[in-house]
Amino acid sequence: MSEEKLDFNPYFFNLVTMFASAAWQQLGKVASHVDGKIHRDLQNAQITIDMLLMIRDKMKGNLDKKEEELLASTISNLQLNYADEAAKPEEKKSEEKIEDKAAEHKEGCGCGSH
Repeated sequence: MSEEKLDFNPYFFNLVTMFASAAWQQLGKVASHVDGKIHRDLQNAQITIDMLLMIRDKMKGNLDKKEEELLASTISNLQLNYADEAAKPEEKKSEEKIEDKAAEHKEGCGCGSH
């Protein structure tokens, strides 16, 4: 059985996509794999993007062209989407948080107030 040589290290690919998946969830762009709900956490999204930037800086000179392109495009897409989310009016973010908290409260709280 012959092995096909990959254009990139699959472990590196999985590492980048793992961080990217977390960031997309933190940006509120995709639903959580845990509860299927959209949650936005821009502070943690920024931390996740910063970790990808750190990986890029620490791995400089050790990546092949395809790996560099994967990392650069992932970071660029996340940064653009972060800027988009951060530019949304603060009131809308606060309203969404209040609605999320109310929905969480209603789920089996047993207080009888709704």
